[in-house]
Amino acid sequence: MSEQSAVRAEYRIEDLAHHSGATVRTIRAYQDRGLLPRPERRGRANVYGDSHLARLRQIADLLDRGYTLASIKELLDAWDTGRGLGGVLGLVAEVQGPWTDEEAARISRAELDARFGGDPDEDAVREAVELGVLERIPGREAEEYLVPSPQELTVAVELHAAGVPLSAITGHLRELREQVEHIASRFLEFTTEHVFARYLEHRPPTDSDAAEAATMVRRLRPLAQQTVDAELARAMRILATRHLQIHLSPEGPPPRDDEPRPVPIPADTIRAVQALVGPEAVAAFLTAAAEREVNKRTLDTLTLNAINSPTVQ
Repeated sequence: MSEQSAVRAEYRIEDLAHHSGATVRTIRAYQDRGLLPRPERRGRANVYGDSHLARLRQIADLLDRGYTLASIKELLDAWDTGRGLGGVLGLVAEVQGPWTDEEAARISRAELDARFGGDPDEDAVREAVELGVLERIPGREAEEYLVPSPQELTVAVELHAAGVPLSAITGHLRELREQVEHIASRFLEFTTEHVFARYLEHRPPTDSDAAEAATMVRRLRPLAQQTVDAELARAMRILATRHLQIHLSPEGPPPRDDEPRPVPIPADTIRAVQALVGPEAVAAFLTAAAEREVNKRTLDTLTLNAINSPTVQ
């Protein structure tokens, strides 16, 4: 070992901030929370070492993984007491890894416009970025995007080619995403209750429990998608068949909620009207009678409101 490498690195707090990417204020806050060991005191100066730098990088990594400072404190305490973080970090990496074999792709703005008919649509691109269907790639001379799910983009292209407006596609995706997130949440609650609860008895879990839980995540990872695929196929077969039968029936599709619905009239009433006004005038008579009833109810309502009004003496 060379003499230079044997010398332990030492940092002032400003130097430690520079090397770690944290601010001086953040470093002091971590010390106050017990996340970072106190520096060595030399006279009137505080001296930090490589262990402080490594700890700051650990904290930054855990924050990037979504941990709170309180949970990081528990993990680091476990590390310091010799229980280890290898299994826990392996579990975190397994959960945060890709849940699909699909690989992201890149697409230029020119190619994107061409796939959607050649007409640039800034609002549609903005919405796609908001939804994460597209991710902007900065620092490129030509406008370019990362496509996390090429399959999802292909679906949008096919729907648009079939005549679906882009605004309807993005609206449908927002609604679908909310429903799928609910399904994912229920699957996580279900597996946590029946599978993972035993691994979470200790906080943080022991190294062996965390490693075993990571293995279980790998086993169960494809089950969520397989279940949804099977149930979606079943539902589409049933509902699409029913939908087609309705639209191919002689009566035609049922009226929409905003369309007037036919009101059945008893046969005896029809015969009585025919005897009164003749067969040719039945429709006109029923229309007039309906309008008269509507007008009467409107007048009754207005009169009642006027009587109950405090301005009427």
